[in-house]
Amino acid sequence: MVFSDLFFLFVFLPAFILLYSLASLADKALKRQDGRPRHTFKNMALVLFSLIFYAWGEPVYVILMVITVLLNYLSARWMVSSRHHRKMAFVTGLVANLLILGSFKYLGFFARILVDLHVPLAVPQIGLPIGISFYIFQSISYLADVYREESPAQKRYVDLLLYISMFPQLIAGPIVRYGSIAREINDRRVSVEDMSDGIFRFVIGLGKKVILANQFSEIADQFLANGLPSLSTGGAWVGIIAFTFQIYFDFSGYSDMAIGMGRCLGFHFPENFNHPYCSRSITEFWRRWHISLGSFFRDYVYIPLGGNRRRQVLNILIVWFLTGMWHGASWNFIIWGLYFGLIVMVEKFTILPWSKHIPRPLLYVYSLLLIVLGWGIFYFEDMSAMKVFFAALFGHTEHPTDFTVASAIFDNFWLWTAAILFCMPVRGWVTRAHSKLTGRHKAVHATISVTTQIVVSAVLLTASVALLVGATNNAFLYTRF
Repeated sequence: MVFSDLFFLFVFLPAFILLYSLASLADKALKRQDGRPRHTFKNMALVLFSLIFYAWGEPVYVILMVITVLLNYLSARWMVSSRHHRKMAFVTGLVANLLILGSFKYLGFFARILVDLHVPLAVPQIGLPIGISFYIFQSISYLADVYREESPAQKRYVDLLLYISMFPQLIAGPIVRYGSIAREINDRRVSVEDMSDGIFRFVIGLGKKVILANQFSEIADQFLANGLPSLSTGGAWVGIIAFTFQIYFDFSGYSDMAIGMGRCLGFHFPENFNHPYCSRSITEFWRRWHISLGSFFRDYVYIPLGGNRRRQVLNILIVWFLTGMWHGASWNFIIWGLYFGLIVMVEKFTILPWSKHIPRPLLYVYSLLLIVLGWGIFYFEDMSAMKVFFAALFGHTEHPTDFTVASAIFDNFWLWTAAILFCMPVRGWVTRAHSKLTGRHKAVHATISVTTQIVVSAVLLTASVALLVGATNNAFLYTRF
């Protein structure tokens, strides 16, 4: 089940809202000592629907997630109950998480490497549980924060299960740190502003996914998957630029929907994207793209390794190797991670110190070109297919262009225009202009803001539902990581 699914929108979500509302009424009858309502029944409803959501596609892996949460719960309780064995408890929990992730995600990959080296070995065929990279990283961050005494260990197993399994961010992030929402698990309020902003954010994400990402996926597949054997140079560029838009609107759309739903429930998830294609360097791009993953590797890998203090070059390469591996057990992801790691490392000593003296348009073009080339590595898990693509991209093909290229551009003119426009901080521009025009008239400002949100939400929801009817390509890209 995915958020951009008619069943989720019109069956699962209404059913959850109904039960969650009834649970909220029951919680109001349970007053704490400070007079505020408890969250017992609401949390139970959220856990129940989160487990149903995860079990919808692969019920057997719910058991794996429940056991993983139990292991982390016991490791953290061990940490706080025995000061002398604190480090042992942390290492035990960390190793258990990495073994679970490694067994399901990387065992087959390393077995294939040994087979290629002529080692007689059976390659295990293990299905990849959806979202395992996300919830394992959240589990690791929980243990690390408890070990550093930055967050308290959760006393109730069900509350830790809620944190790990919460369906808005379970299968594709953002990677939510335990410390950022620990208080909100049992002490949260939802204002009218939270609800309206949350719904609007959800619909914005739905529009990104259905109206933009899904359409670009068809263009990308037309050239990069179906048309690869006869790919022209123009087709290679159109295909990879389409994928560049697809992966951004797909993943940022999911993050918007997750953040929006969390806001409606009283949880404040971290931002995961900040207009990354407006970057003037690759270093800046990775501060704006998948922010929660970047901050995870910075705080739990790069800084503990020594950060900028010692072995900086080695630390950068390790982090980027792991970033590539996190995305998938395939050589193209490793190459992709090291590709960006090398660029980030070179930028530290070249472009970044001199960026003020380089024209901004040149920096934007430089960054976008390297980003697009990076997505070319990311897209092709088959190395021979990647060779064919890059050969065509750089002109080593019989056909510089063909009719399908012009058709893909001109038949989708408004789609390309909208994509370029919404990669930029349009909402910020509109908000600032609106504030300047109506800032002194608060009532007018509020009325226009609310009316705009309602109209935009209605239009996006209607268009999205219309496109979802009969849609055949609707999966989120990052659910496979």
